[in-house]
Amino acid sequence: MTITTTTHLNFRGDARAALELYRSVFGGDLTIMTNQDAYSVEDPSEADQVKWGQVAADNGFRIMAFDVPASQTFDRGERSFFVSVRCDSADQIATFWKGLSDGATVVEELAASQWSPAYGMLTDRFGVTWVLDVATEHDGS
Repeated sequence: MTITTTTHLNFRGDARAALELYRSVFGGDLTIMTNQDAYSVEDPSEADQVKWGQVAADNGFRIMAFDVPASQTFDRGERSFFVSVRCDSADQIATFWKGLSDGATVVEELAASQWSPAYGMLTDRFGVTWVLDVATEHDGS
């Protein structure tokens, strides 16, 4: 049996722009179904908002998103989630960092840490906090 989990992000009108950014950073295919596409338009001003969207890349990156309709409550909360991206290359982490950092607030600068040759945390311009690091073997001693 195989299980895959995918982070599903909720936005209020920014899902398309966020998914486009994530595709530009991580690559892959962008799929978007709007409220209009799904025949579920509650408010005409939200017809082109994202009912369901996804970025799926051959490198394993997956993320989903949608725009919460104005008729529903929406509160992102504080520190309700982080999206963690781990790979085996400091150069690749640096590339992802550069792509996500435009308009972002840096929480922890990208640098070597006690557990990784490259670790950093930032909150992108859409309010999503990303933790990026190079995965390494842990020596439990």
